[in-house]
Amino acid sequence: MKQNNKPVLIIMAAGMGSRYGGLKQMDPMDDRGHLLIDYSIYDAVKAGFDEIIFVIREENRKDFDERIANRIKDRVHVGYAYQRIADIPEGYQVPEGRKKPWGTGHALMSCFFAANGNPFAVINADDFYGREAFRKIHLFLSETGDDADCYHYGMVGYRLANTVTENGSVARGICDVTGYDYLNSIQERTRIEKRPDGIAWTEDEGKTWHPLDDGTIVSMNMWGFNFSFMHELVADFPAFLDEGLKKDPLKCEYYIPSVVQKLLDEHRADVKVMTTPDRWYGVTYKEDKPTVVAALKKMREDGLYPEELLG
Repeated sequence: MKQNNKPVLIIMAAGMGSRYGGLKQMDPMDDRGHLLIDYSIYDAVKAGFDEIIFVIREENRKDFDERIANRIKDRVHVGYAYQRIADIPEGYQVPEGRKKPWGTGHALMSCFFAANGNPFAVINADDFYGREAFRKIHLFLSETGDDADCYHYGMVGYRLANTVTENGSVARGICDVTGYDYLNSIQERTRIEKRPDGIAWTEDEGKTWHPLDDGTIVSMNMWGFNFSFMHELVADFPAFLDEGLKKDPLKCEYYIPSVVQKLLDEHRADVKVMTTPDRWYGVTYKEDKPTVVAALKKMREDGLYPEELLG
């Protein structure tokens, strides 16, 4: 049975991977048929998580049951939340022609009831985070609660150079961190690329580029929240819709970092930044797969992972 206030892990897997070209969450990454998500689940269980909630599209439930949930249900409690584009507040309408989900903040909101009031970590399904990240975020959530006048949240930060791909652009949350390892600010940059003269970002389709230091701390969407964050997401969503539906009705997205930043600006929350030296691996593009497969193979050969992860 689930214990009240015990950290749960939310895995966001509702995106179809448009740049990758399909449901990349179901693409095997080794000769045993393991998916990238299997490595995250293995590390999460090792860190102490015993409940996982998958945020998916309802039409993908059968695939997730067959490929993932049925293999791990004896080891962890598995739940589902469906991210539906029509799940918006009364009085709002989905714009005609809108196909894109509403973003990571909306994905988390779909877990409001499934999380059952518990603190939770959140990750992407198609990213490899490394074991140290799960250990740190589980320990943080197990030991940290909110105060009456301030929320206490956490995130695992990565060096930018460890999170880019050779095959195109990536989106990252650029973090400004205090000397005491707390988050000052986070700004979503949706196009960051590895260029001949270093890593840089653009917001005008590549007309101008702004350099970034290799050691810049970035968010890979590994957050640790107390349940208070769910209430904040719900409260701020109408304001996002009011602005987003005017500016970009077909593509606007409700990002987790945007709500975090608002709480920081209002001095209603702090965010402990726990850094990790581990390298991120992901399959943003199909061309990324060989690099990921080779890296995971070496980790298994080095004894970091068994040949059979979830058996």
